[in-house]
Amino acid sequence: QVKLVESGGGSVQTGGSLRLTCAASGSLVSIDCMGWFRQAPGKEREGVAIIYPRGTYSGSSYYADSVKARFTISQDSAENTVTLLMNSLKPEDTAMYYCAAASKIPCPGLNKSSRYTDWGQGTQVTVST
Repeated sequence: QVKLVESGGGSVQTGGSLRLTCAASGSLVSIDCMGWFRQAPGKEREGVAIIYPRGTYSGSSYYADSVKARFTISQDSAENTVTLLMNSLKPEDTAMYYCAAASKIPCPGLNKSSRYTDWGQGTQVTVST
């Protein structure tokens, strides 16, 4: 069992920045990858970024096209955290952001969010014009 707790959401104006942090605890050695997903009202949940915290692909990260060059996902193995730094925010980035982990299964990637085994409670990001 892995417990995930997100923090760092908030409200910013267009062009602003926010840093989201996901603190993980529990059976961390079983995690293959972790990621950030978001869901806006009336829209499907979408993958934002994923990272491999350990193993062969340790440190490798992948991003949705919509956030490439603006968002950066990183990990701190000592603190057991995964951070999403979001720059040049746009109103279309407004959503509830969730941290997820794939535990004891191969990483599902950005597009199969339903296969992730553990989820945080979410943190709201609102970008105004």
